[in-house]
Amino acid sequence: MKTVTIQDIVQRFNLEVLVGHNELGRELKKTKVRRPGLEFMDKFDFIATEHVQILGKNEINYLHTLSDEECKLRIGNIVRYDPPCIVITSNQEEPLGLRQYCTEEHIPVLRTPDSTSEMSAKMDAYVTKAMAPEIAVHGVCVNVSGIGILLRGKSGVGKSETAHTLIGRGHRLIADDIVVLKKLSPQTLLGTHNEKNKEFLALRSIGLLNVVRLYGRAAFQEESRIALDIELTEWKDNSLNNELEMETKYKHYMDVPIPHIQIQLQPGRDVAGLIEAAANNWYLMQQGYSAVEEFMSRLQPEFKDS
Repeated sequence: MKTVTIQDIVQRFNLEVLVGHNELGRELKKTKVRRPGLEFMDKFDFIATEHVQILGKNEINYLHTLSDEECKLRIGNIVRYDPPCIVITSNQEEPLGLRQYCTEEHIPVLRTPDSTSEMSAKMDAYVTKAMAPEIAVHGVCVNVSGIGILLRGKSGVGKSETAHTLIGRGHRLIADDIVVLKKLSPQTLLGTHNEKNKEFLALRSIGLLNVVRLYGRAAFQEESRIALDIELTEWKDNSLNNELEMETKYKHYMDVPIPHIQIQLQPGRDVAGLIEAAANNWYLMQQGYSAVEEFMSRLQPEFKDS
């Protein structure tokens, strides 16, 4: 798991540092920010600690209604939970006692012109992705009609060439050769590049291509949620290639199950078209439709008659 420091947050969101210029190396340990509620009250041992605390208009206005002594007491209740930093939104004036307590406890205080909801959403999304467990796999990641697909197969099987054909049909490249997979939740896997291979596609006999320079910005996408795992394999003459898949097969990455499909290759076969069909069929299944179930339901009267 990668680490995220307060310095990373400051640079990412262009935050103003009010207190703690020498403490920006502190690391975040929790991915979700919190708005203080019970933290304003007396100490509760069950309250989650080590979260970034955000003070919005409601919190600041509440503190301003208190006496100086009471305000300092409430601020002290926040500081005792040792947040990695405190962020004041909407460019509000810092409450009484905040600078003193945070200076003593070495807690950075930051400020942003963004609203509380905007800052919370952006920071949660950034920190969750940055701190997510990740692995690198050999393959190609593409976005087909808004659906993230991981293409795998042996070296030279035609993964990059297939991705190039898909780009020509209006779809987007995420990463070629090395795909970084990030686990955002037990059900969510994000595919992205490793920065070095960003926008590049390697084709045998042609060389390295920059898809953005060749085909425009629409040919590339930074990241995509992985919905399908498609393995390209060599054609097997004796295998059953027209079977009805009654049960979905899965491939697991960091314990995240991803629907798995195997496509066998043969000269003249429209692999890109099959991948488009697989993506569209997956979308229909998410809407509750199954072609196999409808087909089997049509066969039921025949079975009953016989």
